[in-house]
Amino acid sequence: MTTADPLQRALHDTGDLPLRPLPQRAAELLEALDAPPRLAAHLRAVHDVAHQLVGWAERRYPTLRIDRDAVLFGAATHDLGKTVHVAELGGSGSRHEEAGRELLLSHGVSAQLARFAATHASWSVLDPDDPAAIEDLLVSVADKVWKNKRVPELEDLLVARLAAVSGREVWEEFLALDEVLARIGEDADARLDFQAAHPVRR
Repeated sequence: MTTADPLQRALHDTGDLPLRPLPQRAAELLEALDAPPRLAAHLRAVHDVAHQLVGWAERRYPTLRIDRDAVLFGAATHDLGKTVHVAELGGSGSRHEEAGRELLLSHGVSAQLARFAATHASWSVLDPDDPAAIEDLLVSVADKVWKNKRVPELEDLLVARLAAVSGREVWEEFLALDEVLARIGEDADARLDFQAAHPVRR
């Protein structure tokens, strides 16, 4: 797709590394909020990685209950609060997290789906007894590994949950996750280039 609109380019162009399109509802929200094109590009990169992670988890853990659509929507909207706190798009800050959750709720998104905006950087406080927390962990991991950043504490939480589901040893699940994250990380430079090719301002 060729368009002069920077946001539409970020939402639809494939670039050198074809990225899956965002869920329609997520794309509509970005358009309605006049989102920064770089944010849309970032969300596409993280969403694409989340898609790979969910597919891997579904194949390796057929009994694992994951709400695929929730994870993908969460990955596609986790930083939506940066439409309000644009400075955090290029710098540090956590104000976008709760702002994103509130923004999603105000646009009619359910609390179940809006939660990812608040939990994607707060994975250390997830309820260990909540079976749905694995979905939050997948979004959090996708938000790191898209640029080949590895966070051992986060990955350990995911590995522990996967081992509990599979009945296999923790070290086996660690090696399996490490392998898939290393493979996904190989395309990090292309994803970073894709994001950088889109302007912060529309």
